Amino acid sequence: MAVHAPATRPARTRAPEPVRRFRRSPGYWVYLVPSAVLLFAVVIVPFLMNIGTSFTRWSGVGTPRWTGLDNYRRLFADATFWASFQHNVALIVAMAILPTLIGLVLASALFDYIGKRFGTRTASALRAAYYLPQVLPVAVAGVVWGWMLHPSYGALNEALEAVGLGALAENWLGDPDFALASVMAIMVWFQLGYPVVIFMAGLQRVDPALYEAAEIDGASWWRRFWHITVPQIRPEISVVLLTCTIAALKVFGPIFVLTRGGPGKATIVPSYFSYQNFFEKANVGYGSAIATVLALVIVIVTFLFLRVQERA
Repeated sequence: MAVHAPATRPARTRAPEPVRRFRRSPGYWVYLVPSAVLLFAVVIVPFLMNIGTSFTRWSGVGTPRWTGLDNYRRLFADATFWASFQHNVALIVAMAILPTLIGLVLASALFDYIGKRFGTRTASALRAAYYLPQVLPVAVAGVVWGWMLHPSYGALNEALEAVGLGALAENWLGDPDFALASVMAIMVWFQLGYPVVIFMAGLQRVDPALYEAAEIDGASWWRRFWHITVPQIRPEISVVLLTCTIAALKVFGPIFVLTRGGPGKATIVPSYFSYQNFFEKANVGYGSAIATVLALVIVIVTFLFLRVQERA
C-alpha cells in the first residue's frame, strides 16, 4: 500500500508594510518663532538698514542724501581705514593665535600634570583663575590696566623703579611706539582663560589609556602633548581660533576704554573708526560703509575657517 506524503502548501509571503512617514507636528516650529523674530528684528533688519545708509550722506538728522558708491570709494582710499585693519591683524595675533598656543600648553599641563600630581581641585582652581578676566567687565579691567600702566604713578613703572630698571619705564599707553604692543599684551591676558577652559573640557573626552600607554612607553610630557593632546582636540582648536578671530575683528570695548584709538591713530581699529564717524563726526553714511565692510570681512573669514575645518 503506497503512502503518499501530504502535499505542502507554498509559504505565504507577507506583503511589505507601507512605509510610515513621520511628519513633524506643526507645534514644533512654534518654538523657533521667537528666535526667528529676534534674529530678523535685531540682526537682519539693522544690517540691511546699515547697508542702505552706507550709500548716502547723512549726519543723523534730516533726510539722507543718496551718493551711491562715494563712501566706498573714499573708504578704500582712506589711509586710516587700512591702518585700522593692520592693527586688527595685530590684535588677531594677540587675541586668537597667542591665547590658543599658550592655552593649549596650559590646559595640557593642568590636565596631564597638575591634575595628576596635585589633584583635580588644584587644576580647577587654576583654571578658574585663568578664566577670571573673562568674567570682569571690560570697563573695570580697562580702568585698572590704565592705572597700572600710567606713566606717573602706574604700578609697572613703580616696580621697574624699585628693582633699579627705571630706565625702562615708558608711557605705555600714551606713546605711539608702545601703545599697540601694550594693548596686545592686555588682550592676551584678557583672552587667555577662554581657550584654557575650552581645551580642558575637550581633554575630558580623550581616552586616558592613550596617556597611560604613552607614559609606560617612556614618552615625555612634550611628546604626549604633541602626539596625543593636539590631534585629539583639533575640533576645539578650530572653534577657539574661529571665535577668537571674530572677537578680534570686532573688538571695541578695550580700545574705547584704554586708548580711544590713540595716541594719534596708533591703536585705531575698524569698529572704533566706524564709531568715530557715527557719533563723533556725525558722518553716519561713512560710518555705515566701514561697518558694512567689516561685517563682510567677518563673514568671509568665518566661511574660510569652516571650509578649512571641513577638509581637515
